Amino acid sequence: MTQVSDGSTLPQFSQLTIEGEDAEKFLQGQLTCDVTKLGLSYQAAAIGNLKGRIEFGIWIKKQAEKQFEIAISTDCADALQAHLKKFGAFSKFETSAPTSIYPCLLDDDPTFSHKDDHNTPEEAEAWMRCSIATGNYWIIAATQSEFQPQELRLHQRGGMDYDKGCYLGQEVIARIYFKSAPKAFLHYVQGSNSQDGDAVPAAGDKLGKIQVVNSMATADGFIALVVARPEHLADSDLTALALPTALQADVARQK
Repeated sequence: MTQVSDGSTLPQFSQLTIEGEDAEKFLQGQLTCDVTKLGLSYQAAAIGNLKGRIEFGIWIKKQAEKQFEIAISTDCADALQAHLKKFGAFSKFETSAPTSIYPCLLDDDPTFSHKDDHNTPEEAEAWMRCSIATGNYWIIAATQSEFQPQELRLHQRGGMDYDKGCYLGQEVIARIYFKSAPKAFLHYVQGSNSQDGDAVPAAGDKLGKIQVVNSMATADGFIALVVARPEHLADSDLTALALPTALQADVARQK
């Protein structure tokens, strides 16, 4: 990752292509989303661990019949490739080596492009700003295994399917959904510069009982996505900002 003049760390992403006879079946047993419903647009999703936490935060699309493309933070790409090869050792598909893909905006929505003309700090900053404002979190190596999908409102973005059957971490994730609810969950916040000039908090940092998911510097402080209990957020120096309407709903299952 690189930094720009305001101190923000620009995210970098890679793409892996998964292609073959068993690609869809294999991915269906790995991902939180329903792979059979994917199309040509990137869908946020996750691969969990056995504790029901996100090991790999990804975006996935179906590029062609039996061919899928996955975008992931570059510092997690090699680990994801190793994971796919390990768990797919007896399935008929091939996984490409990671290649660069660039964050950009399309019609004011955060997405990715292969085109080199999108490989600019300005595009990456615009993607970060829009992603934080819309709850489009990204998992990096420092935040692997830190968050449960429901805490990050992934189910409110179409990235989880509770009826698709088993996948890694499904038992724990389903138990939380059907029998309880996360007490802490995703918020969009603004923070001010401290008097002693503290730097922008990094992904994974804890601000008291509040954990940072992603952040970037602004002219007078920073904006961030954080996971927090509402009461802890209310007692903090952070200002809560409005997420998109779809992500303002209660994270608990509607009864």
